[in-house]
Amino acid sequence: MVLDVSVSTVLADREPATERVLRHVWNECVGAGRANEALRADWQAHFREAVDVLGVRHVRFHGLFHDDMFVYRTENGGGFGPYSPLPEPVYTFAYVDKVFDGILDAGARPFVELGFMPRALATQTETLFWWKAHCSPPNDMNRWVELVTTTIRHWIDRYGIDEVRQWPFEVWNEPNLVPHFWTGTRTEYFELYEASARAVKAIDPGIRVGGPSTSVFVPDARYAGEYHDPALEVETAETADPDSLEWQPVWIHEFLAYCAERDVPLDFLSTHLYPTDYAADSTGRGKAITRHADATRQDLELMRAIIEDSPYPDVELHITEWSTSPSSRDAIHDTLFAAPYIVRAFLKSESMAESISYWTFTDVFEEGGGGIGPFHGGFGFVNEQGLHKPTFHAMAMLNRLGDRIVHDLPYGAITRSSGTGDISAIFYNYPDEMGGAGLESRSNYRSTRELALIGSPRGIRHTLEGLTPGAMFTLEILDWEHGNVAEAWHRMGSPLNLSREQTAELRETADRLDRRTLTVSDDGALHIDFALSAWAVASIAPQTH
Repeated sequence: MVLDVSVSTVLADREPATERVLRHVWNECVGAGRANEALRADWQAHFREAVDVLGVRHVRFHGLFHDDMFVYRTENGGGFGPYSPLPEPVYTFAYVDKVFDGILDAGARPFVELGFMPRALATQTETLFWWKAHCSPPNDMNRWVELVTTTIRHWIDRYGIDEVRQWPFEVWNEPNLVPHFWTGTRTEYFELYEASARAVKAIDPGIRVGGPSTSVFVPDARYAGEYHDPALEVETAETADPDSLEWQPVWIHEFLAYCAERDVPLDFLSTHLYPTDYAADSTGRGKAITRHADATRQDLELMRAIIEDSPYPDVELHITEWSTSPSSRDAIHDTLFAAPYIVRAFLKSESMAESISYWTFTDVFEEGGGGIGPFHGGFGFVNEQGLHKPTFHAMAMLNRLGDRIVHDLPYGAITRSSGTGDISAIFYNYPDEMGGAGLESRSNYRSTRELALIGSPRGIRHTLEGLTPGAMFTLEILDWEHGNVAEAWHRMGSPLNLSREQTAELRETADRLDRRTLTVSDDGALHIDFALSAWAVASIAPQTH
């Protein structure tokens, strides 16, 4: 509700408000699987809702140049007859246009990932995923540059240069993961980046380009050479205390040095910050490692220090993938427990990057094929049926925050909108009893439920003064009994294939949060006093009707 006095006279718990900027890094960009999935009606519906309710501004995905988008054509596609080679490559953008039109029409923009390699340009094929991505260096760098150049010029013709200048362009995805996302050397990736970045800037210097889009931090030298060396991660796998190790970004120092030495264009750095690792021990057996709950902030602090001490001190930082884990079969993603974790991480990290892109906004995601069952541990804020997970509600609560923090709290924030003066707040209870530990991946929902036994309620008591008497606010609480859709599915018997009636019942349960009305007193004070149970998240926002 709009304040009836200047914000400098607002009191938060009897103290004058001291404001600072709150950067909404959580909805600047979100991730999605691959470009072709964006042709599906359910993907499009989920995305429009993410824009309208969660405030999403950009979306990033793989597979822009994969064969199923039919961009780079070297044959005429004969169907039952033999394919006839074309004298020169032909570029067709019908599928890409549908995807990008839909993103823009929804009110958002693409965060363009340039990849992967079309089969006809790949030195190795079918290297990754159910959909057989070709993640290799090109067999002809000039043809790759021509592909990038032709595609961007097409977008400029279709959408205008002023629009395209607002799209970040990232070269490739996780090229340090050899032989999966990249089959070449580190130097070959740097050469691909250089050729791509120069091609982008040759079209228009105002288009932003960056990389290296590397995956996770590691505390060892496995990525220090031209190829990944698993023998160098044994100590990490076998340590008793992974959090005692010095975790470092992958290829960032080398990438900055390469770009500086060769004067390669670089508008932003990008990397991924999953608070996990998967390292091989001395027997070759992989070990899943979960880092402490503040690993994301710790890694961002290091990234900021690296940037400030680099030849590019003003470069933007985009975390183009982040989640509790990088597994699309991690049951934690479906649970209530993920909600306070992500709220806590975003609030502790919001000042340290231009964007932190949650991976992903929907369970319409086929890296390993379609998920088995409605709650299979997919990354999404919504499942394949569009049912809202607890993380969806947490993101909606974050989106309702203003752009100024009035009162910083160890368990949330009270904020103000500089445009409207509206006051809003968010509170979370990531249990102190976790001892700072993160959330370990779980293989099924049943195994996550033991976390519900951890933690105790937290009293939330605050008074805001200087508000409009009679103004009404909504207190909305997400907890074990409200909005916990995967738990409702579990109590239903965990059906593998939902009936229409079951889907409707779960949809109603998913959105049934605990909602209460708070009213500003005659003296302009809003009294906030409630108990927030373990793993719960709550928000306070002005009533809109």
